[in-house]
Amino acid sequence: QSSGALVEAVDTAKGAFESLSLAAPDVLVSDIGLPPESGYDLIRKVRAMTSDTKKVPAIALTAVATENDRKLSLSAGFQAHLAKPVEPGDLLKAIKGVINGKRK
Repeated sequence: QSSGALVEAVDTAKGAFESLSLAAPDVLVSDIGLPPESGYDLIRKVRAMTSDTKKVPAIALTAVATENDRKLSLSAGFQAHLAKPVEPGDLLKAIKGVINGKRK
């Protein structure tokens, strides 16, 4: 928000999906460890949508940051994978990157 973005925060994958069903954001940033469904479940549902929302660029945030976890995030449908804690500047850089079509 301090960088001028409008941010909508939700605390579950279900809440995120419901919000996405109403309006497509410029980017989706999702924790992988969402209760009771995971961020992987969320991105799979988003990518299966019939609306243009299925194309929303998405970033996975996770405390699990192995190369295998990064590959799993990307194969699930995220365009970037960031390890927590993430510096605000790194998050902004990743957001700009996925909006411009660059994978990370």
